[in-house]
Amino acid sequence: MGTRVDPAAQEIRVDGEALPKTDRVYYAVCKPQGVVSTSRDPSGRPRVVDLIPERARLFAVGRLDLHSEGLILLTNDGELANRLTHPRFGVPKTYRVQVAGSPDAEVLEKLRRGIHLAEAVARVDQVEVKSRHGKSTVLELVLSEGRNREIRRILAKVGHKVMRLTRLAVGPVRLGKLAPGEYRRLTREELDALWEWTRKKTS
Repeated sequence: MGTRVDPAAQEIRVDGEALPKTDRVYYAVCKPQGVVSTSRDPSGRPRVVDLIPERARLFAVGRLDLHSEGLILLTNDGELANRLTHPRFGVPKTYRVQVAGSPDAEVLEKLRRGIHLAEAVARVDQVEVKSRHGKSTVLELVLSEGRNREIRRILAKVGHKVMRLTRLAVGPVRLGKLAPGEYRRLTREELDALWEWTRKKTS
């Protein structure tokens, strides 16, 4: 039976000889709409990992659905990826969401208190109206959960369809000026801040 290992974190030996370790790499990517976050896609759609000409085998930290865009982290560091996605660490993620209609104060309070989904109650940590444009509104939301299509589902529950969804930040790492399809390596300061966040949650 096969066993999964992380070559960036574990030493692998074949016939007593250690295989060379792969350097750990970390990227911030602006995922465009129409690109999938999964490493494998039977339908052959474009993948976010294909946006980077990196020889190391990368995987996405968390997911953004097909129609969402914005910041997603790519790495070959399994330990950090696990910490950033595991619910116990509660790493906050910030989103800009354009919705149909004009959510009032009561709707915003419902989102803070929690919306009942099939599997659990989902709530936002913070929500703020950034602007209103005729028949739509731009919200900024912060969540520390990671359920499938969570933002779209909870906003639909309160009567506001998501028109556009962009992730702006993962913990201390910001999207900044990256345009769809662009990427950059994380800085040492950003990596240190990510590790520090997960250490706080275990102390």
